Amino acid sequence: MYTIRDLYDLDHTLAGDYLRQFTYPWEALAGIRDLILSLGENLDPEEYNEVSTHVWVHKTAHVFPSAYLGAPCIIGPRTEVRHCAFIRGCALVGADCVVGNSVELKNVILFDHVQTPHYNYVGDSILGYFSHMGAGSITSNVKSDKKLVVVHDHGDNMETGLKKFGAMLGDHVEVGCNSVLNPGTVIGRNCNIYPVSCVRGVLHENSIWKNDGTVIEKKNNPEENR
Repeated sequence: MYTIRDLYDLDHTLAGDYLRQFTYPWEALAGIRDLILSLGENLDPEEYNEVSTHVWVHKTAHVFPSAYLGAPCIIGPRTEVRHCAFIRGCALVGADCVVGNSVELKNVILFDHVQTPHYNYVGDSILGYFSHMGAGSITSNVKSDKKLVVVHDHGDNMETGLKKFGAMLGDHVEVGCNSVLNPGTVIGRNCNIYPVSCVRGVLHENSIWKNDGTVIEKKNNPEENR
């Protein structure tokens, strides 16, 4: 339920070929910097401007004057990077994305159509196609005891060997406002997280996480999903 092919449609990111070489998405975190540098050097200069060293922005993207773009990063077509966004570096941002006001990105892959529109922190994470982080929701990427992150899946534990690992969001995931995704969180495709939730472990696809920690399966009738 949490391999790369379970979570993502790899046709919706420049990182598709890179991700295909791994089984689990967190295995890709260590190489994001090198990936961006490799991709950037081969981008079409007719489509992308290298606005500073190792910072490539598509000519159709809109980057507001007060945004900070740290190297290396790639900003895809028609993406909007709004006022006071802080891209610390190692960010591959796809097409038609929103990086909003006061949002911080660090060592991330954002697939196409990802929205992080208001006051989000996303670090050491991968956000799938059409995923959305509600206002104030964040990925927590380091455990309070500073130990290595373990992915917990209903009694099964998978060692990652990583000290920094935020969250893996599958395609079409909706995260409610002011929620915290704890280190090692993996959310399957088409899931919803209620606002003000504290999420950890693996949430299987087509599920709803309520803010008391209850998990239910999505129903075709929206009234049954409440």
